[in-house]
Amino acid sequence: MTRLVNTMFMLRKCVLHRVNSVAKRPLSRAISSYVAQNEPIYVYDSQSKERQELEEKLKLYDSKPFDHQKKLAKYSYANSDLIKKAIDVSQAAHRTWQRIPLEQRADIFLKAADLVSGKYRMDLMAATMLGQGKTIIQAEIDATCELADFYRFNVQFALNMVKWQPLSTDISKNMMVYRSLEGFVAAVAPFNFTAISGHLAGAPAFMGNVVLWKASDTAMLSSYVIYKLLREAGLPAGVINFVPADGPVFGDTVIKSPLLACINFTGSAKTFQHLWKQISDNLPKYRSFPRMIGECGGKNFHFVHSSANLESVVNGTIRSAFEYSGQKCSACSRMYVPESKWPQIRDRMLEEHKKIKLGSPMQADSFLSAVIDDKAFQRIKSYLDYAKSSSGISVLAGGKCDDSIGYYVEPTILQVSDPKDKIMQEEIFGPVLSVYVYKDAEYKDILKLIDTTSPYGLTGAIYADDSNVLAEASDALRFSAGNFYVNDKSTGSVVSQQPFGGARKSGTNDKAGAPHYLLRFCSPQSVKTTSVPATEWTYSYMK
Repeated sequence: MTRLVNTMFMLRKCVLHRVNSVAKRPLSRAISSYVAQNEPIYVYDSQSKERQELEEKLKLYDSKPFDHQKKLAKYSYANSDLIKKAIDVSQAAHRTWQRIPLEQRADIFLKAADLVSGKYRMDLMAATMLGQGKTIIQAEIDATCELADFYRFNVQFALNMVKWQPLSTDISKNMMVYRSLEGFVAAVAPFNFTAISGHLAGAPAFMGNVVLWKASDTAMLSSYVIYKLLREAGLPAGVINFVPADGPVFGDTVIKSPLLACINFTGSAKTFQHLWKQISDNLPKYRSFPRMIGECGGKNFHFVHSSANLESVVNGTIRSAFEYSGQKCSACSRMYVPESKWPQIRDRMLEEHKKIKLGSPMQADSFLSAVIDDKAFQRIKSYLDYAKSSSGISVLAGGKCDDSIGYYVEPTILQVSDPKDKIMQEEIFGPVLSVYVYKDAEYKDILKLIDTTSPYGLTGAIYADDSNVLAEASDALRFSAGNFYVNDKSTGSVVSQQPFGGARKSGTNDKAGAPHYLLRFCSPQSVKTTSVPATEWTYSYMK
């Protein structure tokens, strides 16, 4: 696969301009009564209109993906001085942007959603497929549907949120003002979801904040397409400042600024902890206590009971573990199977495994493609090398790696004899599924084991048709996953249907795709206006 640090868009020299005054204009729709709907997913059948449009767009990018010697686009890092300039520009923009009515900001983001699902749909698809190695369906549900959903549902959530107002009385009127944060928001985005990148910057901006957006080195092109369409939708210059930068340089610079109001982050727990520590070391210098919002991955599980529908288990686990090469925060990485059902499940999974095609996402029959870059390849390979050398682990399928042209890792199924082996505890972020087989009667002990094996708490699934077991498992695993699935795979959350986020070392569980999330970017103000003047300072009981 192409080293994606090279597959970037040549940025225009300056996105750091002072915001121009935003003239008030008629809203393009009845915003106050707006009700969002999830964006329909295109099927991209071979003769469909959308398939033809996508193939034409892919040709326009004129690149051979997944070849180390080819570049899709280029970008340059901002140094510390330019990042500081972006902070200054954001503050100039903030003075105007925060005062723009919510309905007018909503109009901009609804236009952006329409551009995502319309004019720029195929640009986002092509950039995500070529730049991040996603297959057609994975790019579709991410870069177009989920991003459009985020922007549309955020509008509905915010409009509903501000409808709540405190009680007023005969002598005083009370109201809640939903102000933006004071300062700027630093959005630090991952490579694996184009929608998340656009949302990390877009959500705080929608709530009246100004943002410094550090997109991932390995998803720069798709993120920049989002930046362009936001500007086209009417977002003023300086509200979102698109600032590619080396991670430590960006982090050190924004954390030293007294104006840092929030870090909106998706990435590794190690990096998030480092940022949090840096902030704590700098607390005295900040104007306000910076807010930390983080989603940090997981070691997600499938628990299978003997009463489960085995066909559903097999199909759900293959999708969860191997789609997008396991590079989803929610991907199933560990699986617990009862001894009585293991032979059937194993045989069916191995049978289906033979049908899985690993190849270029440009080939429609590819189920998964190369992993994102050489670092990911080497990390995943090190776990597979460990598995092959361990006497307690059997490689049932896959296990091979090849980086001669692209960073390809075969979907791999391992059987593990020690449920506390590191391969059952540590996040791999690749197409590697580890299976532990337990004695049927010990399933209650296995539930405790699942809950205590990993430091993460992002997603998990239980498969059972026994209602008593479902109740037991749901209770025992109450804190093991922020997104919990019953008889379904651990991946595939949909905005406003399964708001996403986990706790423990998986993050702050702020639930992107739900109303709760937007409050994190507000600093509410209570306002009391009294209509009856005070005539004395004493109380009646004092007389």
